[in-house]
Amino acid sequence: MTRLSADAARRTAVAAQGFAEPKPSGPVTRAHLRRLVSRLQVLQLDSVSVSVRAHYAPVFSRLGPYDRDVLDRAAWSHSVRSPRLLVEYWAHEAALMSVDDWPLMRWRMREYEHGRWGTEIVRKNAKLAEDVVAAVTELGPATAGQIEAHLESEPRGRKGPWWDRSDTKWVAEALWASGVLTTATRVGFARHYDLTERVLPAEVVARGVGDDEALRELTLRAATALGLATETDIRDYFRLGAKQAKPAIAALVAEGELEPVEVDGWSAPAYLRAGQTVARRDRGTALLCPFDPLVFFRPRLERLFGFHYRIEIYTPAPKRQYGYYVWPFLLDGRLVGRVDLKAERLRGELHVVGAFAEPGQDAMHVAAALAVELCSMASWLGLADVVVGERGDLVDALRVAL
Repeated sequence: MTRLSADAARRTAVAAQGFAEPKPSGPVTRAHLRRLVSRLQVLQLDSVSVSVRAHYAPVFSRLGPYDRDVLDRAAWSHSVRSPRLLVEYWAHEAALMSVDDWPLMRWRMREYEHGRWGTEIVRKNAKLAEDVVAAVTELGPATAGQIEAHLESEPRGRKGPWWDRSDTKWVAEALWASGVLTTATRVGFARHYDLTERVLPAEVVARGVGDDEALRELTLRAATALGLATETDIRDYFRLGAKQAKPAIAALVAEGELEPVEVDGWSAPAYLRAGQTVARRDRGTALLCPFDPLVFFRPRLERLFGFHYRIEIYTPAPKRQYGYYVWPFLLDGRLVGRVDLKAERLRGELHVVGAFAEPGQDAMHVAAALAVELCSMASWLGLADVVVGERGDLVDALRVAL
């Protein structure tokens, strides 16, 4: 069995995620985005917008500043000249994935017949589900609030017990999870539901994929996106169960698509994607949002980089170690620091609330590289300045570098 050093494993993982390649010299195009999605498979969605929404960030991290309308059009619009490229579904968590890959998730749509959460609410409202579908059929793309108003199913102020959702919202989400509805567009990040057959190409909706074939393909895609990964790493990428992933991995090994390898210091065997080059140079510099595919799975992140990372959004402010929305900083293929960022849009500032260097790092070296990335991000977000706060051992060096 092939044996790799921990450094070789780290470099291979970084390269597989697209960080070792040069960024485009010109404008980022739809073709660039298509190639990146085929590599990453998913762009996770999240409602937090304190700096920039999560799905935009991995594209910036790998391709540099780009027009976010390119991604918006690919995800939430359609024309003859520019067909929809992406669709929303529970791929990792809620995420954008290739339209062509939507049939690979049919097994999950069956599992989520009554939604992912709040299933007891949905089961009690079968008639409401019929009414929601009828309303969407009549209205076209509509938010849950618009559907509810159309149905007059309940007073607008009456909410269900979870997250202040109404029954109509729970049912609409369940229909989305089961594949009956999908996201036609978003306005102000509010999801507008429509019938799936009116949003996706007929050939995609009609395509049948067997469960074993779908699970094999998802396992292979996860392993490819990760480059080098353990079974648990692979399972996490598309949230597969052990009973789903184990047979798929065994089959892919038998077919020669995955190669078992040992990595120094890893307690579990890993799998290398066939044809994946074992990188020999430390490359890749970028700010990574908390939902970047490279940092999805925290145990893997710690195993690869020795980087302990937790998102602290739900931690009370006095108990936060690093901050509310902290971006790990990748410098030449290593995680060397982290910054808590907030876009102060009214003031035209990218606010570095806190900045921290990892143990053993040269603060001036890290700050110099980080300053370049922060200025690039500020320009991308249409902000005129980068302002450094007081928290962290890196702020003084960063202020000098800026």
